[in-house]
Amino acid sequence: MLKDFVLGLGDKEVSIALPEKQVIHVIEGKAVEAIADVPAAVKAAVTQPIDSPPLPEVVKVGDKVVIIASDITRQWISYPRFLPALLNELNQAGIPDSDIKLVVSLGSHRRHTDQENVQVYGEETVGRIQIVQSYAPAAEDFVYTGKTSRGVETYINKHVVNADKVIMTGGIIYHPMAGFGGGRKAIVPGVAGYSTIQGNHTFCLHEVIGQGVNPNCMSGKLEGNNMHEDMSEMAAMLKHTFLLNAVFTPTGQFARFVAGHPYTAWLEGCKTVEEIFGVPITAKADLVIASAGGFPKDINLYQGTKTTENAIMAVKDDGVIIALLECRDIMEPPDFSGWFNYESLYDREIALRKAFTVPGFIALKTGLMAKKVPHIIVTLPQNKEFMEKAGLIAVTTLEEALTIAEQKLNRKDYTITVMPHAANTVPLLQG
Repeated sequence: MLKDFVLGLGDKEVSIALPEKQVIHVIEGKAVEAIADVPAAVKAAVTQPIDSPPLPEVVKVGDKVVIIASDITRQWISYPRFLPALLNELNQAGIPDSDIKLVVSLGSHRRHTDQENVQVYGEETVGRIQIVQSYAPAAEDFVYTGKTSRGVETYINKHVVNADKVIMTGGIIYHPMAGFGGGRKAIVPGVAGYSTIQGNHTFCLHEVIGQGVNPNCMSGKLEGNNMHEDMSEMAAMLKHTFLLNAVFTPTGQFARFVAGHPYTAWLEGCKTVEEIFGVPITAKADLVIASAGGFPKDINLYQGTKTTENAIMAVKDDGVIIALLECRDIMEPPDFSGWFNYESLYDREIALRKAFTVPGFIALKTGLMAKKVPHIIVTLPQNKEFMEKAGLIAVTTLEEALTIAEQKLNRKDYTITVMPHAANTVPLLQG
């Protein structure tokens, strides 16, 4: 008996019929109701916070308050929909707009233009409060706050350190290195100095040169994740912080706001992310067929790696992955695609150890994963050369991909897991 599946590829849909008895899992996220009244939800979160006094008791009249907000690379956080509500809560607690400053947590990303500030935070916020940008390479903007137990010297933006109170904002999602985004990431890499970011990010690489990436730095993993533990220490050096983070539905609407203690409130948000996007599985499969969910999630390979990273969590070590990734902008972004010009994975790793970048790490990890488990990518014909340079097998149809997969598995009775929205769903192996 065959079962039909419809998978996204760019703007199109691809159908496939698979033997029902071989399909052991169909991994889909949980449908969640979106928050209807965002200002009311923000008010409820900050006045009934987790492990913290309410925001009106945390701030006092005369306090200079800094709000840390993510940059344009996190536009999905939808700041214009909730920042005004946060400002209104601060006003009601006796903090006028003139005593509030927004610090853009660029990390080492480029600075925003004025227009981009409006785009990311909304006209109302930009019109009400001062905005400054924390740009990691500008060493003069950072002050020393201490050294972590792993020996990383910590430099944090002076506007944050000098504030009376700091409100860390952001969105919590699965993160391929830090386990989960949000929370302490507002501080590191958000408003940390360049050497601090580099020192923290190097924990993502294996302690032995030539061994590639640290296996503990992965999606959903916090315990034993050196990068996460180190950045949590850095964030804890600031004693005057309060958290407001958002969790999202699979369609990108607000599902929940968590507020209060900068660590324990964030952990509550991580649990909600796991409930929505973490999908329990009882076994790994010989073959995983994964779609990002179509455009724009498969616009380029950099975005597409979210799909392959999640798919590898559902496949056996001697299995095969088929990923449907159109990648119409195959050479974007250049700071990712350029990493595939290195002759070998070793060369890629050595370059990354000299000057760490997140796109470089993703490029290295992609190469290492494809070396371990064959990745067959259903993509546009013109992407073949680039995909092969990246260590991937490029095909133009799902039928061709299945033929190659069967050759590699060398049998007909293989098990299959299907991931129709693999960019957003994380398989969680039980037991």
